Amino acid sequence: MCSDEVNRKRRNLIAATTVVGGAGAAATAVPFLSSWQPSARARAIGAPVEVDISDMQPGDLKRTQWQGKPVWVLRRGDETIDELARIEGELRDPDSSVEQQPAYARNEYRSLKPEYLVVVGLCTHLGCSPSYKAPDEDNDFGDDWIGGFFCPCHGSRFDMAGRVYKGVPAPTNMVVPPYKFISDNRILIGEDSSEGVA
Repeated sequence: MCSDEVNRKRRNLIAATTVVGGAGAAATAVPFLSSWQPSARARAIGAPVEVDISDMQPGDLKRTQWQGKPVWVLRRGDETIDELARIEGELRDPDSSVEQQPAYARNEYRSLKPEYLVVVGLCTHLGCSPSYKAPDEDNDFGDDWIGGFFCPCHGSRFDMAGRVYKGVPAPTNMVVPPYKFISDNRILIGEDSSEGVA
């Protein structure tokens, strides 16, 4: 056998070994590198959560989770938005003086856009989860009830902007998490927005 043929076979063998070795290294590296990524559970605990609001009608409430807490997105109708100013005298903190929301949500609507409220769905008294009560739903609060949230544990009530009523155990308004609109139909909860709309 001439030396040129031996060298050619040797090169072919080295090339084949390199290809097989490279494929084996890649197959080993993929699960190893994947293990560096946070698990689905870890992402759910702290990662931002995207909510599709394209199908929401006035009065609809969507529920999701962010950082292990329930977060609600409420679409308010024009009548509900107009009613928010009427009940300010009945509220403990109508101007959101206590910092329970980002600066861009410190307004009468406690939101970036008046139509959508985004709140952590927990009572600020002991952390129970209030129930959503629509304005037209049967309630024990009288005919003036504009809708909102009621915590059955100790009777705390919040209006449709998550503001706490006077004379109830909850000391502060419901918490507004950081969020931003990433389009007209999508909200990203967990990332702050200094300008309001991305």
